[in-house]
Amino acid sequence: MLLFLLAAGLSLIFGLMRILNLAHGSYYLLGAYIALSVVEATGNLAVGMLAGVAAVVGLGVTMERVFLRRLPRHEELPQALLTFGFLLIVGDVSLWIWGGAPQSLPKPDMLAASVRLGPLVFPSYRLFLIVVGALVGAALWFLQERTKLGAMVRAAIDDAEIAQACGINVSLLSTSVFGVGAALAALGGVMAGPVLGMYPGADFEVLLLAFVVVIVGGLGSLKGAFVGGVLVGCLDNFGKALFPELAYFTIFAPMAVILAVRPAGLFGVR
Repeated sequence: MLLFLLAAGLSLIFGLMRILNLAHGSYYLLGAYIALSVVEATGNLAVGMLAGVAAVVGLGVTMERVFLRRLPRHEELPQALLTFGFLLIVGDVSLWIWGGAPQSLPKPDMLAASVRLGPLVFPSYRLFLIVVGALVGAALWFLQERTKLGAMVRAAIDDAEIAQACGINVSLLSTSVFGVGAALAALGGVMAGPVLGMYPGADFEVLLLAFVVVIVGGLGSLKGAFVGGVLVGCLDNFGKALFPELAYFTIFAPMAVILAVRPAGLFGVR
């Protein structure tokens, strides 16, 4: 579900705006670090989550409006260089402010225990992550498929010029989608903070996994982000547990096979 949150935002941004956003991993890490600072100051995890998500949304909107708008549209190389530069800058600033030692967010007291599911004992917080991811996925699906705003987004994805001619403010819509994508990445970082922690290099790790999920599931597909997140998450965890020396092979080999059979991904549009 954490991979789904990351990949959904990345897929939405590329699907509507055709922006290759390599700074997506920095949104994840920065959201978690800001939430940690707010939690240490206030003792309230909910306030920390809101602060982390809001700060990252502000950064994402600023990137889109001030920097990415100046680049030629549909040219991936300038986008990749600019967003990768932001990834490095945010990573170094985070290292300067929060240091290089691994840190983690505290778990809510009500979710600190474990629950018994038949013969299994499962951490309550991980169940909470699964539920939150499912709810966010359902909300995104409803927004995209059952609302006027979702219809406008789909129209802008299919043909931005015709959508603009029909009265849709594609510029504002693009900024909104970019902000939603950044918010999903920050939410994933805050939710993962008590489990995976925050440390230098986590932004590169999650960015790599998010790209694998998007490539496997298909660009611009919410269903693809969900299925790809489940598939890559299971392969990553089982690969590290059963074949630690082949951990990356268990992720990239299935990706190569899927791309050989379906170059657009499982649910991507050819």
